[in-house]
Amino acid sequence: MDTPKPSPGRFRNSDLAVVIGDFPWYEMVWRSLRGDFKPKADPEGGYDAFAKAWSVAPDLTRLHQRQQAPVVTWLGHVSVLLQVAGLNILTDPTLADFAGPGGRVGAKRRVPAPLKPQDLPPIDAVLISHNHYDHLCDATITQLLASGQRPHFYVPQGLKPWFVHRGIAEVTEMGWWDQAQQGPLRLHFTPAQHWSRRTPFDTNASLWGGYMVEWERGTPEPWRFLFPGDTGYSADFKAIRQRIGAVDFLALPIGAYLPRDFMKPMHVNPADAVQMMLDLDAQQCMGVHWGTFMLTQESFDQPPRDLAVALQERGLPQEKVWLMRHGETRVIPLP
Repeated sequence: MDTPKPSPGRFRNSDLAVVIGDFPWYEMVWRSLRGDFKPKADPEGGYDAFAKAWSVAPDLTRLHQRQQAPVVTWLGHVSVLLQVAGLNILTDPTLADFAGPGGRVGAKRRVPAPLKPQDLPPIDAVLISHNHYDHLCDATITQLLASGQRPHFYVPQGLKPWFVHRGIAEVTEMGWWDQAQQGPLRLHFTPAQHWSRRTPFDTNASLWGGYMVEWERGTPEPWRFLFPGDTGYSADFKAIRQRIGAVDFLALPIGAYLPRDFMKPMHVNPADAVQMMLDLDAQQCMGVHWGTFMLTQESFDQPPRDLAVALQERGLPQEKVWLMRHGETRVIPLP
């Protein structure tokens, strides 16, 4: 299915019955007062112990070396540095202390970012999934550009003006199933079930989605990496598998899923995530969208436990989904 047309002035999900974002103001106030948007409990041992256990100093020398075979580094939340085919690709860079306006207010970061934007290697492309503050971080992008970086930004339809307003010219706006070429890599913008809002007045005025990165490496099938962005479970993932192909490496969202009555349409839980992985025929995954910002009710250490149960229930090995530390780099095995 192609990108649903905005109506009126709004983008929609592929399942037109799933409309997200039209929350009455009083519901949001009530949920905030009830504590729906922060963990109900600290992780075992407290946040300092969690941050120590789930962090490692990044190897900056290694990161600044161009890689041909795929290498991935987790920078926290959904910020992933993919190094492949001699290029450096960054997803939703969010390295500020808060997920909110200017990186100074909003959801608090409880595990420090493993590096500063100025420590990153030369970035060739930045993939932005949608405009929520924990995915589109003004402070991080400002610092990235201030350090002299000039990557090409790929963004959903309706989001290019945000970048142009900041003097960023190298921007490609994409609708679902659109393709673009970044050097030896082909990028597909893929559908997801979510919503967008940056201010009280722009609900669903820009699109949302994910990115399939394909590397043609002289084999019958290209190597494929999928960053799905934020999403609830939907038929979109079977459609991606059918339309583009099986996924070799998947950045799998496993957190920010409670309370379920509110989060289910927009964020998969670990059980949904495992089904998504199966729908995509993903060979290997890394867990993202967890253990970084105070966004939802589950404790920071609950997603790994719930994921372990979900994998066991489907008869899948635990190592099918890497749980990496903030700042950790791993070589992705090629099929």
